[in-house]
Amino acid sequence: MTVIARFTPASDRAPQLKALLEGMIAPTRSEPGCRSYDLYTTETEAPDFVLLERYQDTAALEAHRTTAHYKAYRAQLSDLLAKPVEVSVLRPVNVTG
Repeated sequence: MTVIARFTPASDRAPQLKALLEGMIAPTRSEPGCRSYDLYTTETEAPDFVLLERYQDTAALEAHRTTAHYKAYRAQLSDLLAKPVEVSVLRPVNVTG
């Protein structure tokens, strides 16, 4: 199970958004069903942030969404965004490895 989440920071809120997203990395990576959890940024004048998340299965993704660190991060998120998070949940079709 792969998730791509794209975040567009509100004006002058990029540093706070980046810090919030970085704070999710260690606790999420320590979850038993997390295979990878990596934060990227676009190379544009007004950068977006992109999380590329991989979970063992749907149950692991759902477990992630019930953790205290996920709930705390979601509670702070809306004040930092110019628009809602764009989330794509991908299921493998023909993946090796």
